[in-house]
Amino acid sequence: MQYVKRPQEPSEEVTEEIQATVSRILADVEKEGTAAVRRYSGQFDRWSPPSFRVSPETIERAYADMEIEVEKQAQFLIDQVTNFARLQRETLVDFEAETMPGVLLGQKHIPVNSVGAYSPGGHYPLIASAVMGVATAKVAKVPRVLAAAPPRDQGGMHPPQLWAMHRSGADEIFCVGGVQALAGMAFGLEDAEPVDMIVGPGNAYVAEAKRQLFGRVGIDLLAGPTEIMILADDSADPAVVACDLLGQAEHGPTSPAILATTSESVGRETIREVDRWLETWPTAAIAGPAWRDFGAVIICEDDEEMRRVADDIAPEHLEVQTRDPDWFVERLVNYGSLFIGTHATVAYSDKAIGTNHTLPTKQAARYTGGLWVGKFLKTVTTQRCTPEGSLQVAEAAAVVADAELMEGHAISSRLRLNPEYFPDVLEWLDE
Repeated sequence: MQYVKRPQEPSEEVTEEIQATVSRILADVEKEGTAAVRRYSGQFDRWSPPSFRVSPETIERAYADMEIEVEKQAQFLIDQVTNFARLQRETLVDFEAETMPGVLLGQKHIPVNSVGAYSPGGHYPLIASAVMGVATAKVAKVPRVLAAAPPRDQGGMHPPQLWAMHRSGADEIFCVGGVQALAGMAFGLEDAEPVDMIVGPGNAYVAEAKRQLFGRVGIDLLAGPTEIMILADDSADPAVVACDLLGQAEHGPTSPAILATTSESVGRETIREVDRWLETWPTAAIAGPAWRDFGAVIICEDDEEMRRVADDIAPEHLEVQTRDPDWFVERLVNYGSLFIGTHATVAYSDKAIGTNHTLPTKQAARYTGGLWVGKFLKTVTTQRCTPEGSLQVAEAAAVVADAELMEGHAISSRLRLNPEYFPDVLEWLDE
């Protein structure tokens, strides 16, 4: 392979300053509670209302202010995300099966008791992120979902974002952002109890807060700047490829946008099309630097090399715009979400189609998928033994325990073989 356009090496996103700042905020909120949240909210967002909890009256105003067409299409988004999460949930089956006479093993899927769903509001107040976290958790039957997003201005949260949280089923909503929001969800905020799990995207500070809080609470994943990669052959339209690259690059100036192609002409024409798009692109101030610094065009010898390059990069979003996309579908293994064919664009997943858009970045797709209904469920196991079943396994357990020098385990196992063995055990222990 060869680079027609090579990206610069990414700098370390989580600096010592970010780590120290996040650590200080978390420690202060854990110690001081809402007072620390208020102090940092005032410092970073100039936002210190009497209560961070969004009132019913504010929610009613958000409903009243929703434009009819926005409400219609946002409801479509909620319906699609909810439906896909339900289809996923139906694949997760509780069962109990007899694996040998008298031995019954099973599994259950138990919802997490409480979840904090964060939705960012920096450059963009993300309506869809609110839906991805809240609606999916409610399909999993999480009893309590606390949603939070930062203020857009001194009027509070962006009304359509607030509408989406409430419409998706959030039980509690707080207008607070950044690390202080995650800290409040983890340690408790005003009269809201701490949550058991925190999900949702955010900037480098938010991602670092999730990393430091993991263990105290569960998290979905650690997400960095969003990524797009497109695989294309000579059947692809460079203008469409360029449009999709820039569409995802508008997330932020450090968002990688990568094209791998078997056609050098498609690669070079895509670069020219990106330049043409940027002349009128509405978010060129963000997408332009992302493409300049982190855009890449890679020329591959054949489809197999494109496949290898894609699996090595393990991108968050992977579009396949080739004559035979199914060839890649059967062979690709490392991606957050796969978009098959010219008409499947990342924008659909981000905003409307129903699959969750909270996905792994920075090659994490090598070992995990993205947020889905199963993330909100604990898969636990059960064991049931009859006396007959105990006879099937007791000696095996005892012998393995003996070999491990775990004599207590061996005793527990052999007692099931012969309850009268117990006095002999005590005598043996006395010796």
